[in-house]
Amino acid sequence: MIIRSARFVKSSTELSQCPSDHLPELAFIGRSNVGKSSLINILTGFGKLAKTSGEPGKTRTINHFLINDNWYLVDLPGYGYAKVAAKQREKWTNTLKEYIIRRENLLCLFVLIDPRHKPQKSDIEFMEFLGINSVPFARVFTKSDKMSRDSLNRSVRDYDTIMLVNWESLPVTFITSTVTKAGRTAILDFIEESMNNFSK
Repeated sequence: MIIRSARFVKSSTELSQCPSDHLPELAFIGRSNVGKSSLINILTGFGKLAKTSGEPGKTRTINHFLINDNWYLVDLPGYGYAKVAAKQREKWTNTLKEYIIRRENLLCLFVLIDPRHKPQKSDIEFMEFLGINSVPFARVFTKSDKMSRDSLNRSVRDYDTIMLVNWESLPVTFITSTVTKAGRTAILDFIEESMNNFSK
């Protein structure tokens, strides 16, 4: 897939505010500070499309970007650590769950994971939530340039081992780096294939 155009459409604090659902959507989510905005910018080729920040929990709305005038890329608030009140965090969680479960045009949710850390309970539980609710998703291991290949492979295997306790098979998995652009072509090809299946 070639990204010819990408523009911000709107930010929403709840599902009812999101754009109409006539176009397919592919969304990105992960724990705070996993490199989500940076990956979005690398995928689209527009360096400042999604705002990056060193402050965890900076993305606090459902952000829609129109790509090639025929599909939406959606930047979702992170889960896990964020310096906000418990009540606000609960509101984000409820909004996210509503979007993920009820958004009928959501083709795939890309779950970003930082492989430099041991398997995180929040990542495992979130993916189990997706599985229970039959939400299509793919795993995206980020920041692969910041560790050795052996360490990276070991981290992925650790996630596989834990997930295969309850899963019959593993989701599609990508290894990425915003520095080397590893995984960019594979993800874009996957998005194009998903959209082709959506239109059949």
